[in-house]
Amino acid sequence: MSDTTLLLGGRIHSPVDADATAMAVTDGTVAWVGSDKVGRALHPDAEVVDLDGAFVAPAFVDAHVHATSTGLLLNGLDLTGCASLTEFLHALRDHVEEYPGTLVWGHGWDETWWPERRPPTRAEIDRASGGAAVYLSRIDVHSALVSTALVRQAPLAPGAEGWSDEGPLTRVAHHHVRRAARESLGADQRREAQLAFLRHAASQGIACVHECAGPDISGVDDFKDLLALSARGELPEVIGYWGELGAVDRAAELGARGLAGDLFVDGAVGSRTAALRQPYADDPSTAGVLYLDARAVAEHLVQCTRAGVQAGFHVIGDAGVSEVCEGFRQAAKTVGAPALAVLRHRLEHLEMIDDEQAAELGAYGVVASGQPAFDAAWGGRRDMYAQRLGTRRGSRLNPFAKLAANGVLLAFGSDAPVTHVDPWSSVRAAVHHRTEGFGISPRAAFAAHTRGGWRAAGVDDGVTGTLVPGAPATYAVWDAGELVVAAPDSRVQRWSTDPRAGIPPLPDLSPEARLPRCLHTVLRGRTLFKRDPEDDDIV
Repeated sequence: MSDTTLLLGGRIHSPVDADATAMAVTDGTVAWVGSDKVGRALHPDAEVVDLDGAFVAPAFVDAHVHATSTGLLLNGLDLTGCASLTEFLHALRDHVEEYPGTLVWGHGWDETWWPERRPPTRAEIDRASGGAAVYLSRIDVHSALVSTALVRQAPLAPGAEGWSDEGPLTRVAHHHVRRAARESLGADQRREAQLAFLRHAASQGIACVHECAGPDISGVDDFKDLLALSARGELPEVIGYWGELGAVDRAAELGARGLAGDLFVDGAVGSRTAALRQPYADDPSTAGVLYLDARAVAEHLVQCTRAGVQAGFHVIGDAGVSEVCEGFRQAAKTVGAPALAVLRHRLEHLEMIDDEQAAELGAYGVVASGQPAFDAAWGGRRDMYAQRLGTRRGSRLNPFAKLAANGVLLAFGSDAPVTHVDPWSSVRAAVHHRTEGFGISPRAAFAAHTRGGWRAAGVDDGVTGTLVPGAPATYAVWDAGELVVAAPDSRVQRWSTDPRAGIPPLPDLSPEARLPRCLHTVLRGRTLFKRDPEDDDIV
């Protein structure tokens, strides 16, 4: 039997042939791309797969996830759809009744969408939960509502920075209660959550994820177990980042790709913990919190660069970005700018950045691990960013065009569970940015969510993340409907690429279009997911 698989009768997104309808895969590698007739002639003994008009493209990479938390959301208390405080409390009460005697792990509440404009008090949480231990993270995961029962399991939380007697907990207090909640999870529950997440990612055409872990986020055991699960080869590849200062040896011990991910310089806009130059518009008493200053940033960059380890930081607010830029300047004086650029150190989110900073970070070879869905959810002139920061500041976050124009490598992801794992929606959000001039082309957005993710993790061989001969056969097959080929129309921000220019077309990404549905996901020739042709079930 031939060890070659020949995909026929589809539309192949490959830069080597804009009109390709077929692709041959041998030993996990793309062997050939071209037309059906030539493919049959060149590979007469191949196992044939009839694509029936489906669209084949490089599989997605999600460059920022939290696997266990997302899996717990898939199997636990999902609060992302709650439209009011009352609905939130009903959802909590119903969950406790269905799962009595267990820790309640929930996520996704966002009081800025509620008519009450406030989160529940601890007393309201206690009444709704009937005395259960409850951990409910806000949509940005930088604050959480907890019950009194969980506080008793985290004795260091009361009085710690970010403590509140009645409202959400932030900063150090949040880390204490999150750790207590995490330690209440059993190994089996954690494994089931990780499996649920990875299987779901595969069903969305994702073949690789970047886990952004750390001692205050997920813990050592969680990180090791996730990498071991991925190593079995039946699930999407997990590239792990560990966010801890001074931990070069630990990174090697854990098998982490780098000391990056969610190593916090600051917090998040929604929880008013992103570090700002000027106070929050809706709470002038605070300008957020800075966890690391420029000196700490520089020391981490120097240590990682000398060890040949990729460094990185979570940074959102403009004051945080200023500290990071100064940290890079200081580090460059010690190890040199070229040494920094070679390792492509990462910045997660990087939402508030000006022209000068973008140019400077581009010169340092920085990777911007961005989340276009943030803008779709909270951007524009009226939603959460504008509420927290004021219209002018709030409508100027996530400037993807500016970053790309300054040579910053873009790698897109979801920050799941903060936003849903839905890569085509992310691509569309990057194209249709809610602030004019901040979006990028479909081709650039798609590349940031595919090849960009591999390059961000140091896989920059020139072929990974594309479908060309010699590249790993890592791809997804999509029911994409009709491809729309049109000239740019700035009025409605609708683009598609023209195959006559030698660039294969992408599916229609206009806001009203139906996005593609994943039929099949493959990693280096191994099937991770295949949709049942009879229905929508995952098999």
